[in-house]
Amino acid sequence: MTPIADILAARTALDSGFACDIPPDWLQGRTAFGGLSAALALQAAIELEPDLPPLRSAQIAFIGPLDGTVTVTAARLRRGRNAAFIQADVASEAGLGLRATFVFMAALPSQLAHDEAPRAPVAAPATDAKTFIGPETSFIGNFEFIDSKEGLGPAEWLRWARLRARDGLDPFVELLAIGDALPPAALKLFEDKRVPLSSLNWQINFLSPVPATDNGWWLLTARSDTARAGNASQRMTLWNAAGEPIADAMQAVAIFG
Repeated sequence: MTPIADILAARTALDSGFACDIPPDWLQGRTAFGGLSAALALQAAIELEPDLPPLRSAQIAFIGPLDGTVTVTAARLRRGRNAAFIQADVASEAGLGLRATFVFMAALPSQLAHDEAPRAPVAAPATDAKTFIGPETSFIGNFEFIDSKEGLGPAEWLRWARLRARDGLDPFVELLAIGDALPPAALKLFEDKRVPLSSLNWQINFLSPVPATDNGWWLLTARSDTARAGNASQRMTLWNAAGEPIADAMQAVAIFG
């Protein structure tokens, strides 16, 4: 399997970005795994302006397939006193495949200190916990997982996940790479799990300016309450090993069957 750090180490610098190759072991069907594409876009945004405050939000559109050699470019939309908006595009020979808008924002003085976000519903994995690794012929082989199945709804996943190779990555780049690692929740509604589904977009808000966890483990959940007419909406949450909420997200998913 190919560490993301190795993909970045082999890139070629371009004006406002870089070019790199998507290895076959990071493909999801005929396109690059969406988490990897989003992570590459964020890397370009971070490098555009190295003095950025912490990442607080990302809006990502999965526009078309990406494979082979891709170009990743970033542009500043606006930089104010506290916040910076940066757009990043990932394109290949087939055209534009991903467009992301990243919002970086410094902490502000505030009289509010409200936090009722749910903590992780299951304990962190033990050091000797049994993990599973997906087939190494696709992107899923780059992760280790531990499933939690008790008390879940019919269209809901709950799974510990970590990158098998995560050294040398910005913490937010790691989070984007891993935050989309679950299958679409609506897939659980099908008896035949080979029905094609595709994420259309991804809105993710980060709740911590300095995300950290133990042993690389992050708890991911995805739940879809509606799926009809070839479209599903799902809500997603990511916790660290201490059970602290790190990110909230939503996705729209296209269902081709």
